Amino acid sequence: MIHPGPRADRRIQAVRCGLRRIEGVLPAGRTVMQAVGALFATAGCRGGVVWLEGASCDPIRYVLPAPATDGLHGAWYSDTHAPDGPWTIGASTATVGWKDGAPFLHCHGLWSDGAGWQAMGHLLPFETVLARDARVTALGSPDAWFESLPDPETAFTLFTPLGGGDGAGLMARIAPGEDVVTAVEALAAAHDIPQARLHAVGSIDHIRFAEGHGVDCHATELRFADAVLQGGRARIGIEVVDIQGAVHRGTLARGGNPVGVTLELIIEP
Repeated sequence: MIHPGPRADRRIQAVRCGLRRIEGVLPAGRTVMQAVGALFATAGCRGGVVWLEGASCDPIRYVLPAPATDGLHGAWYSDTHAPDGPWTIGASTATVGWKDGAPFLHCHGLWSDGAGWQAMGHLLPFETVLARDARVTALGSPDAWFESLPDPETAFTLFTPLGGGDGAGLMARIAPGEDVVTAVEALAAAHDIPQARLHAVGSIDHIRFAEGHGVDCHATELRFADAVLQGGRARIGIEVVDIQGAVHRGTLARGGNPVGVTLELIIEP
């Protein structure tokens, strides 16, 4: 993937952070963004990650990855998908932080209509409304967060880790072109973290799986699924959607998976 701006010197940005478990109910009638923002505020946390499994939404709105047509960006988004009726969010990961002085989140996940149709994409949290109360779990940090900031390299506005303290966890962003598996391992090793759960959303340019298959597409949207660090070695399962809307699953091969636009990562020791 070719990006328009100068290559940033720092390829991994990370801050130490405290992490605490959060459980709560997202109330019906509110947008996903309103409800998650209130949940984190009540918990005294500025950023982190939340899982929205089981949340029923009506309407649900999302986009897919797409080729850029502006002659500038390396990739872009599809038109908004607006299916009818309630849809239930399944496996999903949303990084949580701030944009323009207000709570913001970045969610990639799967959702279904209850009649056999399933889709995956990038959720639009200001346009997606909760149809029923939804109990969710999250990991929040009181001292670190993702801030949506302009990124000259990609010409996108991207979540960047800010704040931090002396907690055991890490909040990080991995830049384009860096191999996901080896970058995660190098970051964890630099902070003396041999064992951890790994939570992330982002994109990879032409994915290669350890099982032998791949996704020959430059623009993708993915989430880590059952990703762990054991003895300093990362085993990273993902779920990913391509520009055609096809969903793929597998374990990332070492050395063959360059970040496309960004990868937002939380390492939970």
